[in-house]
Amino acid sequence: MSAVAMLAVVSGCGLLGGSTAETTTAAAPGKVEKAKITLGLLPILDVASVHVAIKKGYFQEEGLEVEPKIIQGGAAAIPGLIEGSLDITFGNWVSFITAESKQAAKAVDGLKLINDGYQAKPEMFLILAKADSSIKSPKDLEGKTIAINTFKNIAELTAKATLQANDVDPAKVTFKEFPFPDMEAAVQNGTVDAAFMVEPFISKAQRVSGQITVLDAASGPTAAIPIAGYGTTGKFVKENPNTVAAFQRAMAKGQRDAADRPFVEPLLVEYAKVDKETASLVHFGEFPTTLDATRLQRVATLMRTYGLLENDFDVKPMLVNASGS
Repeated sequence: MSAVAMLAVVSGCGLLGGSTAETTTAAAPGKVEKAKITLGLLPILDVASVHVAIKKGYFQEEGLEVEPKIIQGGAAAIPGLIEGSLDITFGNWVSFITAESKQAAKAVDGLKLINDGYQAKPEMFLILAKADSSIKSPKDLEGKTIAINTFKNIAELTAKATLQANDVDPAKVTFKEFPFPDMEAAVQNGTVDAAFMVEPFISKAQRVSGQITVLDAASGPTAAIPIAGYGTTGKFVKENPNTVAAFQRAMAKGQRDAADRPFVEPLLVEYAKVDKETASLVHFGEFPTTLDATRLQRVATLMRTYGLLENDFDVKPMLVNASGS
C-alpha cells in the first residue's frame, strides 16, 4: 500500500494506544500567578487571533499582559520554552510533536499544548516560483531547491506529502531554511528555485513579484490539516495554572474574532509589515476554538507515514484543555 493510500485509511482514526486523560486547568478562575507573559510569535496571518485579543483587550480583561517575541518557527522556539526565555509560544504541531517524541523537554516536565491556532484551507500553503521560471508543475520541482522556514516542521511535512501525491520523489528535492519574510527575494534572485510560503507573504509575492503557484501544499493528503497552535512546558502549567487558564479564555475570544477580515487586515499591516493591498488579498485559514485530540492525531499519523516519526505517537497526553471543555 502506498503512503498516500495508507494515509487515506488511517487519517480519520482516533488515538494510538496508551492514551491518558487530558490535563485540565483549574476549574474556577483565580488570580494569575504570572501577569506578564512572553509569547513567541511569527509575523504571519496564523497568529492574527493573538493580535485581535491584544487589540480588543481580552488579555487585559484576564489580568494578563502579553509581550510578543518574534521567532523563526516552532522548532526554533522550543529551546526558548525549555530555557525560560519564552513562557508560551506559537508553533506548528510537527515541531511540538517531534520535540516531545524525543523527550527534548523532559527537564521541564515535557511540552504541553494549550490552544489550537490554525487549520489549513486551500491556497494558504503554496509553493511559489518566479513567473519566468521553467518550474510550472510539481514534477518540475524534482532536482530543485525549495525554501522552508525551518526543517522538520509542518511545511516540510505537507510539502513532502503533496509532492509524493503528485508523483514527485521528495528525496529528489532539496529544502533550504529561510525566514518567511526573506523568501520572495530568495526566489527572485535565484538563491532558491521555489519557496513554501504562507500568508501574507503569498499574496505579497504574487502581487509584487508576479510569482506563480506550483503546488498547493494543503491539498489532497493534507487538505484541512491542523497546522499550528500554542504550547508551553509542563512545568509552566503546574506552576501557573490560573495564568494558563486566563490565556486560554482570552485566546478563545481571539480565535472566535480572527475571521473578521475588516478588523484583521489593518492588524496585518501593523504586525506583518505588509501593505494594505496585500492584506486585502490574503487567503484566510480556519481558527479553531477548541483543542481536539482526534484532529491533532492526524498530524502525528502523517508524520509517521512520511518518516518524521520513528514510532506511533499519542498526542492526547500533551493536551491541556480549558476548564469545562
